[in-house]
Amino acid sequence: MLSRVVIRLVHASDAAELIAANLASIELHEPWVSPCRDHASFLGYLTRCDGDRSIGFIARERESGKIVGIVNVSEIVRGFFQSAYMGYYGMAGMNGRGLMSEAVSLVVSHAFGELGLHRLEANIQPGNAPSRALVKRLGFRQEGYSPRYLKIDGEWRDHERWAILADEWRS
Repeated sequence: MLSRVVIRLVHASDAAELIAANLASIELHEPWVSPCRDHASFLGYLTRCDGDRSIGFIARERESGKIVGIVNVSEIVRGFFQSAYMGYYGMAGMNGRGLMSEAVSLVVSHAFGELGLHRLEANIQPGNAPSRALVKRLGFRQEGYSPRYLKIDGEWRDHERWAILADEWRS
């Protein structure tokens, strides 16, 4: 079955559309993430997506071309570790249809296939039920709890650690 979603690396040409989608999705994003909402923060994000330690994917609905969401693979460590963190967020109006599940699934397959990673970890705030359900649906397991783990929007937030290994993934 053909996926309803396509992913590709985020590009400078995505700036205006991504910023607009993020602004339209503030109620969906807060308090979970604080994505780029102006050109300066987009350029910072794009710079961090260097293709080596951090990769940003933009997910679009195949049929309409609209942005479904963003999936990031970051802090990629090679050598004996072959591991990375994964973060993601969806857009208002595109949620509730399983499109982000498809997008994250495509990125996980890419991470374990083309990137050759062994492990992916997603850190999710305990109250973010949709995000927790997404990784659980894809086969991630909860490994632990980290108090005051990440600083989001100026505040240290607790997170649950969810992970999956390449040999556990069912692409």
